[in-house]
Amino acid sequence: MTTDAPVSLSSIMDGNSFRIADLDRLAPAEQQLVLRRQASLGPSYRLFYRTPVHAVSGSGAYLFDADGTRILDAYNNVPSVGHANPAVVAAVAAQMAKLNTHTRYLQDGIVQYSEQLLATLPDHIGSVMYTNSGSESNDLAIRIARLWTGGQGIVVTAEAYHGTTELLSRVSPAISGGFPDDDTVRIIPAPDSYRVDTEDLGAWFADRVREAFEDLLAHGIRPAALLADSIFSSDGIYPDPRGFLADAVDVVHAHGALFIADEVQPGFVRTGDTFWGFERHGVAADLVSMGKPMGNGIPVAALAGRPEILAHFGKEVPYFNTFGGNSVSIAAAQAVLEFIQSTDLITSVRTTGALIRSGIASLAEGRPLIGDVRGAGLYVGVDIVSDPDTKAPDSAAALGIVNALRERNVLISVAGPGNNVLKIRPPLVFGASEAELLLATLDDVLDEVAPR
Repeated sequence: MTTDAPVSLSSIMDGNSFRIADLDRLAPAEQQLVLRRQASLGPSYRLFYRTPVHAVSGSGAYLFDADGTRILDAYNNVPSVGHANPAVVAAVAAQMAKLNTHTRYLQDGIVQYSEQLLATLPDHIGSVMYTNSGSESNDLAIRIARLWTGGQGIVVTAEAYHGTTELLSRVSPAISGGFPDDDTVRIIPAPDSYRVDTEDLGAWFADRVREAFEDLLAHGIRPAALLADSIFSSDGIYPDPRGFLADAVDVVHAHGALFIADEVQPGFVRTGDTFWGFERHGVAADLVSMGKPMGNGIPVAALAGRPEILAHFGKEVPYFNTFGGNSVSIAAAQAVLEFIQSTDLITSVRTTGALIRSGIASLAEGRPLIGDVRGAGLYVGVDIVSDPDTKAPDSAAALGIVNALRERNVLISVAGPGNNVLKIRPPLVFGASEAELLLATLDDVLDEVAPR
């Protein structure tokens, strides 16, 4: 069982996208909905899977489609504390019934939440600004880094994705066809722990950062920042070895630049080791961006940072964001944070993630198409290869597995430039029973695709 990979403008958008050639696979009602959607939304929007999911409700780690079929969600990180989490629903409804306004009025909620959020971060991170999305937070981070350092140069990894604004499109190679050339941006290889032949990945990656900064300087461009998410999610999921980022961040600071930790993917206990992904590496991030999982689906995001850096920006730039930090979004974020902390979710994430990785490692025995199993907490990557010796990516096989799981009502996706890394990134409430269902279904699929 294989599937032809579509011509890809974007690895993160097109790798697992629905193709109109598969329209006849759908029931007549879904065919009409797809066509109406295409006509009204235009071609930029993508649907996932050869058979798109028509979701009408969700609960915990499950979605339910229009026919009432229960679907195991092992992909969506936005509903971090579960689809329709009752605590978040109640908090949002209560606040909406009372007040929803901007940050120019004095309110208890945003101050209380800010204090509790900052308490989860290292002591040197002491201030926070609010936006509506991770894109806005990363956009703001670059503006602040450039003002603080007086430089313009930004370094990112080869398949990074950091957002949708015009500025962020220039530092997001994963959007491929929409990635514009920018002489202030340098792209370095991802720290591919599976393919890079080195005994010291940290030193290897630090050398790439150093080379990029030195090239910027050679062209008269002062470095401003290294922008990276510590799990390198779009690059193919490379969280280990723990601590390998430290050398690179030392290089960043030696050049007078800032390290911007994009925590949209690895933050909020996703890695199961620490509350924030960059903390696994023992590094001092200067700016920390966050979004998506922060409000469990309610648009809320933030940028936290060193107080002196944010204060400098505040004195120079009269920044204001109408909806950033609004009353309802803050109520959602507060409910998410309290749920994470009151349920000791980090322990469950660590335990369940280990169960998934060990289970897939067992399934990999005797199946050479599984080249590598890696991850941290509830972010797992499974590298599908056509040859275990050359480690050549096998996109067709990976997409075949993803869509076979979809047909069995289990959702995952793909990552990496070759669209060959199975991306398993479920809601954080994913537990042992969900892990067992995922593993059993994956076992059935592999028996079909790659029998031992």
